[in-house]
Amino acid sequence: MDFMTSNHSVEFAVSEDVVPYEAAVAFMEARARAIRDEGASELLWFLEHPPLYTAGTSARESDLRDATRFPVFDAGRGGQYTYHGPGQRVAYVMLDVGARGRDVRAFVQSLERWVIETLESLGIESGPREGRVGVWVDRDPVGDMAREDKIAAIGVRLKRWVSFHGVSLNVQPDLEHFSGITPCGISDPRYGVTSLRDLGLDMSMVDADKAFAQAFEHTFASTLTPVHAPRFD
Repeated sequence: MDFMTSNHSVEFAVSEDVVPYEAAVAFMEARARAIRDEGASELLWFLEHPPLYTAGTSARESDLRDATRFPVFDAGRGGQYTYHGPGQRVAYVMLDVGARGRDVRAFVQSLERWVIETLESLGIESGPREGRVGVWVDRDPVGDMAREDKIAAIGVRLKRWVSFHGVSLNVQPDLEHFSGITPCGISDPRYGVTSLRDLGLDMSMVDADKAFAQAFEHTFASTLTPVHAPRFD
């Protein structure tokens, strides 16, 4: 059984208020344990964070250009430094990868396909790039120099075959906020960061969510069931 051969029921929550990063991580870890040990439902959770930087397990200190600008958190996921903030849709995926084929590579490729299919439905051509994690779009060249920009980051962690963390899609964040880090450790001037708005698609988060959720159901052979989002008062 893999990601595309059997239908799964996945709970789906959307947080309307920004969610503190540490609270989100604690919730994900608890939910992942419950999925593994108690048979809790898988969960797709859409949210936004306040402006912050996170460091993955491969993060280099030199890639944190401004350590005082925003809070910095050790994410414990794969990858390097990334930015989260308002206008960016963070999608945390708590899935039982053990019940979906036990293939980590296929899982990560499915996350990529999910983003690519979402963007395709919005009229944007995108794809993965060899040696560079995430999803990228081609941009107009500057002189003789080809350009590509990253529109979505991917960073996941698995514990006992249950995933958490996930994907961040740039809908309409302040792209200047990325300047405090070297995003994902890529400093080559040919490669930057973009968003739906930067590409000329000025859409609401609600409309972006619809496309993102529909593509998830197809990519992960799952039916989403809306539930109340966790609260952090």
